[in-house]
Amino acid sequence: MVLEKLRLDGPPRRVAIVTGGSRGLGKAMAISLAEAGADVCIASRTVAQLESAAAEIEAASGRKPLIVPTNVQRSSECDDLVAKTVQHFGRLDIMVNNAGIGDARGAGSRVWDLSDADWLDTMEVNLFSTFYCTRRAARQFIEQGGGGVILNVASGTALRGTPNSFAYAAAKAGVIALTKSMAVMLVGENVRVNCIVPGFVAQRAPRDDEEVAALQARGRFNTARRLGEAWELGPLAVYLCSDASSYMTGESIAIDGGGLAGGIAPTGFAPAFEGVGAHA
Repeated sequence: MVLEKLRLDGPPRRVAIVTGGSRGLGKAMAISLAEAGADVCIASRTVAQLESAAAEIEAASGRKPLIVPTNVQRSSECDDLVAKTVQHFGRLDIMVNNAGIGDARGAGSRVWDLSDADWLDTMEVNLFSTFYCTRRAARQFIEQGGGGVILNVASGTALRGTPNSFAYAAAKAGVIALTKSMAVMLVGENVRVNCIVPGFVAQRAPRDDEEVAALQARGRFNTARRLGEAWELGPLAVYLCSDASSYMTGESIAIDGGGLAGGIAPTGFAPAFEGVGAHA
């Protein structure tokens, strides 16, 4: 019975959208959802990355995903993403709001130096997109008669002081607040809303010795003395999107190697490389 509750192959087979699904945590969660039996649509801006990720998902699960190039900063494209998914698969059951950017544009900026454009960009990708996709998915769930899952992705930076990532931290704190409020709002529609709060996660293999050393340095400052791996979020995503978690809504669950429980050094103590360590 327990394993059956974790299955997503129905009937009816669940249909999931994963934003930011072409790499890193999003790709890992998409693979896990497909392996559990869901039909999956992955969205990101870059077609080549989407095609590569789709091949990996199909190889791992035997299920061919839909790819929809999407700029989640535009609400109209988020609406189109849901519409195209429903047109292709016939329904929508799960929306995973994973798309995000760190403080790459404003990394290391002091509050008095960060530009309006960099602040707004961080908010649009991390927070506004979560609202846009949740709004459209909720409408679809209600049109289908109710029932569905929203799974958001926040960050441990939202729950502790992080001097070099204050814009990102603020956006992700908004995601956690949105999760709680939307969960209460949508419970009457049988829609559950939860949130994963990752710690430092290696999203790809390091390219050279310098990156290896940087990742090891980050890991030593974590309670678990290592970084997480992207695949480790997959089983949690499956649980939160399945009937096994039917009594859970409004929760934000940390998966961070004990980083929040035991403490972790502030960001900035070691170099960060694009796509290697993120969601801290």
